[in-house]
Parts: sequence; structure tokens; C-alpha cells
Amino acid sequence: MGGDGTVLGVVIAGVSVIGSVLVARISTPRSASDRPDPEEAPREGELRVSPAIWERFAVLEAKVDHLTAIVEEQKEKVGRLDRLLRTAMRIIRRANRRLVAAREVPEEIPRELIPYSID
Repeated sequence: MGGDGTVLGVVIAGVSVIGSVLVARISTPRSASDRPDPEEAPREGELRVSPAIWERFAVLEAKVDHLTAIVEEQKEKVGRLDRLLRTAMRIIRRANRRLVAAREVPEEIPRELIPYSID
């Protein structure tokens, strides 16, 4: 029984390595100079991808780059908004302390600002 488990482990490891290599080769983007000439006959065991697929990859890469830029821009906006909300919460708390010191009723803090409380 112990030998069967070892053989199975070796087979699984071998299949995993082969799968990893294939995924890496397929998912690695190639430059135009690295792409094989579609007119050239493929060598034995060589995987060929049509130029239309490479064009789709290029379009998808451009879209991913565009979306990445949008996400980064939105992260900056969210950061700025977060700082503004924390500042607003600080101002309200300071104003409420002054109102309490003057024996007046403090302003109600909007529920939306409570998560931005520094206190």
C-alpha cells in the first residue's frame, strides 16, 4: 500500500509540472518578434497560435491595462474622499465640544460619518 501512494504522488507531481509548464507557455505574452511566422511550417511538438488569437490577446491586454489605470485612479479618489470625511468628522466633533462647553445642544453626527471617527 505504501508503494502505491508513492507512485501516485510521483504521477501527480509529474502531471502538475507538465501542466505548470504548459500554462506558463500559453499565458506568457509574446512580442511580435517572438511570434512564429504563420507561413512557416510548425516543428514537431510545437504548439501554434493563430495571429487572430494574438490580436485578441493584444486587445485584452490593452483593456486590462486601461481597467488597471481606472482602478488606480479611483483608489486615489477614494483616499482623498476618506481624508475629507475624516476632516469633516473632526470639525463636527470640535464644534460639538464647543457647543457643550457653551451649554448648548450639540449637533447630531450623521450616521454616515461615524465610521470616519478618529476618537
